[in-house]
Amino acid sequence: MSPEFHQTMQRRRFLGSSGFGLGSIALHSLLQAGTIPHQTGDPHFKPKAKNVIWLFMRGGVSHMESFDPKPALNQYAEKTIDETPYANVLDPEHFKDLRVVVVNDANGKQRTKIYPLQTGFKQYGQSGTAVSDWFPHIGSCVDDLAVIRSMWTTDNNHGAQVQFHSGRHMLDPRVPTIGAWIKYGLGSLNRNLPQFISMGPRFFDKRDGHYLGPAYDAVTLKIDPENPLDFARPEGEITAEQQRRGLDLTNRLNRLAAEQYPQDPVLEARIKSYELAFRMQTAVPDAMDFSKESGATRKLYGLDQKETKAFGEQLLAARRLSERGVRFIQIMHGDGAAGAWDQHSRLREKHSQLAMQVDRPIAGLLKDLKQRGQLEDTIVVFATEFGRTPGSQGSDGRDHHPFGFSVWMAGGGIKGGITHGATDELGFHAVENPHYVTDIHATIMHQLGLDPRRLEVPGHKRLDRDFGHVIHDILA
Repeated sequence: MSPEFHQTMQRRRFLGSSGFGLGSIALHSLLQAGTIPHQTGDPHFKPKAKNVIWLFMRGGVSHMESFDPKPALNQYAEKTIDETPYANVLDPEHFKDLRVVVVNDANGKQRTKIYPLQTGFKQYGQSGTAVSDWFPHIGSCVDDLAVIRSMWTTDNNHGAQVQFHSGRHMLDPRVPTIGAWIKYGLGSLNRNLPQFISMGPRFFDKRDGHYLGPAYDAVTLKIDPENPLDFARPEGEITAEQQRRGLDLTNRLNRLAAEQYPQDPVLEARIKSYELAFRMQTAVPDAMDFSKESGATRKLYGLDQKETKAFGEQLLAARRLSERGVRFIQIMHGDGAAGAWDQHSRLREKHSQLAMQVDRPIAGLLKDLKQRGQLEDTIVVFATEFGRTPGSQGSDGRDHHPFGFSVWMAGGGIKGGITHGATDELGFHAVENPHYVTDIHATIMHQLGLDPRRLEVPGHKRLDRDFGHVIHDILA
């Protein structure tokens, strides 16, 4: 047995039994990761924003019933697409690389019937931007939003959730997500908290760092002031002073090992992980404690209503975490494997219920950030993996639709009160200023002062599409 292996195993045994529940998890991840890529932590150029709150609606929000109204759907309701002036939207050239099934009758005519809009729209704000009646509270904030109506992707199934976060199809080798890249590229704003946090359900891929290593995965939090972070408490009865003494001893042993075995590339990261784990035991519960928030603030986020309480608590936690310096806060909405927004039937009933859960809390977050002056340097993103078809599925639903859908962004140097890009009259294709999903990534990184092409890792080649293109038209 080599001295290096013996020394490592001794440290593992000591730390695994020392009561540092979260720290031992961090240590295991770091030892598995090997040599961890390192950036300076400095932005590449002057940033316009400091952090990101990423709101992702799992399942596929209908763009036509949210932020991209299409009155032609009502005009041609119950007609097949071939019976409208827009039959050419089904040109196979548009979707030759996608896994799409189009239903034909014996004569080759399209049997998919146009499904009318299931909700009304109203113009809001000085910009007059139209927003669905299912999102009236977000509508009241429309002058702070840049609505991008021309998104597209290439996965026609819910693996598109992976694609939206990483830029790669789920069948491709997995690569780091947008949150992992931001953590990799930027230094910490708060040494007591993780820089990448995730809340809410995940299914298709619960990792983020991939070839960057487990150190760049999101730390998962839940709304539980007593235990918001799994493994954050020691296994046995142990005081804070005892933990501190144990940590100091651990660090002294590691420093001695570093002098004796200077070739160990992860010792410094290992030491920092235990320090962070110790500090997080106090800092995380404090950030998740709403007891000092006013009644007005709690009401703003919808904590006083059953329908909005759960999501509102996550968004209030996001505001508290962002003001404490967490770089990237990822919140997923919509439980189940595919995601609750996946309405192949009962779209009017289900979409309206889900919109009620998120509309008021999201508007509350935007208003709260703005009145505190935080919206100036916090980017808020509302996204989903794809839209829904203009044609019906069954009698009262819409199918998956990757050809054109909507996303909006606010804050952090993003222009407010604008719409950018467009789909055709039926909402089928992105026809004006189309944007692949990594254009959102590139825009966020640009506002944070990062050039994604400078975030390279030796031995890992990135595709040109992975980098995306900054959407300059929506920047202030």
